[in-house]
Amino acid sequence: MGIMVQNLSKDFGDFNALKNINFTIEQGEFAALLGPSGCGKTTLLRMIAGLEATMAGEIYFDQQNVTHQSAQLRDIGFVFQNYALFRHMTVAKNIAFGLRIKASVFKRDSLTINRRVKELLELVQLETLADRYPDQLSGGQRQRVALARALATKPKVLLLDEPFSALDAKVRKDLRRWLRNFHHDINVTSIFVTHDQEEALEVADKIILMNQGKIEQIGTPEQVYKKPQTAFVAHFLGDVNLLHGYIERNQLHIGDFKQDMSTQGSWADQVTIAYVRPHEIAVFKSLSLRHDSNGSSGQLVAKIMRLHTAGPTVFLELSLAHQPKPIDVSIPFSQYQQNHFMVGDIVYLQPLLLNIFVQDELIEFMI
Repeated sequence: MGIMVQNLSKDFGDFNALKNINFTIEQGEFAALLGPSGCGKTTLLRMIAGLEATMAGEIYFDQQNVTHQSAQLRDIGFVFQNYALFRHMTVAKNIAFGLRIKASVFKRDSLTINRRVKELLELVQLETLADRYPDQLSGGQRQRVALARALATKPKVLLLDEPFSALDAKVRKDLRRWLRNFHHDINVTSIFVTHDQEEALEVADKIILMNQGKIEQIGTPEQVYKKPQTAFVAHFLGDVNLLHGYIERNQLHIGDFKQDMSTQGSWADQVTIAYVRPHEIAVFKSLSLRHDSNGSSGQLVAKIMRLHTAGPTVFLELSLAHQPKPIDVSIPFSQYQQNHFMVGDIVYLQPLLLNIFVQDELIEFMI
């Protein structure tokens, strides 16, 4: 089932929780509503579920307008942030709960319900834990029970509110990899809410990135990470360095580094800031005068102020002339060993992927 949201808005008193939200999720897609706390993502999820009334706009499941339809009629499965499992019920009875509530409507007998529960237990790999109670399970196991219960009635849409937030880092990483594969197997259109950038980038097919009640960008994980459309998106999706420079005659200047901008349209002469991630900067021991095929030339001169290793990666803190703050660069440990980098060394930098934002965009982001 596809989902379409058109011009959706929501106010709580004088507070604008959602402002003219528009997006489409295709059948079978796994979409992430990503953003900082208070951005409106959970409110939006609850409106799609029918748990929160709309003030303006419409919600469609396929071509059917469900804006004013009750949650019971929307045919959704919902996994709550705290899982909301019944502590006095076994795993099997928790999963069967929704089926038994709807038994009179769907004419399900106990045999049919038990067969469905067994099928779901196998699907979430908990068949040996059917008779245990929630308090006897790990966090990851409870999450799988909640997921199985949400899928028991074969919903057309699956909604998950911060499904990994209660888990420790190791379990969270293992479970989201499992959920990604699991989702592709069941092929149910799904939306999950998260504030964790890494989680959204790893799990989702589509990311809807929100801030202050509005959508900043929609795209695949690769699109939003490598081609952020706003300064907020660049900042929110991981560590980023800010390099102050200017554009003149369609050429970006940052110190001795120059980048041809004509392939990206016509640019007015202006002061600007380039955003570059720590792993997207090449570091050299000696100056290179080459001209790259991407239209860049020259290199930035920097001094190593600090360095530290973290497993296979070495992090360098570098100071650059005419830049107000130091920048961070990450390199493989093998490169660090080969070049014998030390604090105080002068090195030369080649930005590999820059995202440019003009002053008006930066002012709006800071506000």
